[in-house]
Amino acid sequence: MDLTVRSGEVHSIMGPNGSGKSTLAQVLAGRESYEVTAGEVLYRGKNLLKMSPEERACEGVFLAFQYPVEIPGVNNTYFLKAAVNAIRKYHGQEELDAMTFLALMKKKMKLLDMDEGLLNRSVNEGSRAGKRSGTRSSTWRCCSPHWPFWTRRTPDWTSTQ
Repeated sequence: MDLTVRSGEVHSIMGPNGSGKSTLAQVLAGRESYEVTAGEVLYRGKNLLKMSPEERACEGVFLAFQYPVEIPGVNNTYFLKAAVNAIRKYHGQEELDAMTFLALMKKKMKLLDMDEGLLNRSVNEGSRAGKRSGTRSSTWRCCSPHWPFWTRRTPDWTSTQ
């Protein structure tokens, strides 16, 4: 398969169930249970397949699920601050202190017209898809990925495909 995605473009990969859309997303995100036996994925001049999942995230690859797992006891502010600071550290930038980070988050939440109360809730908390989507959107906006992609498949974390 050959696919070129240029900056600013939006692409949608569609197909019937079982055609490999979610598998492709999982491979791009670096799920270790998959083995790529040939080819390469060039992403911003680097071979994505040679990077760890953490490196891919720090480079701007973002994978979100339609039905993410709730993480009780870990609030969104703590989670997002850890994510942003990991990315900043990877790029040789200073980590943000709590006050600077909170100001940044409030600004980005306002841009998305999102309730700031989301910052105080546990990660992915809430039974409505809209609330989970809010966490996904705030994570995406906060971490400023270059290549965000979403999958509609519920992840099976116990699989060793």
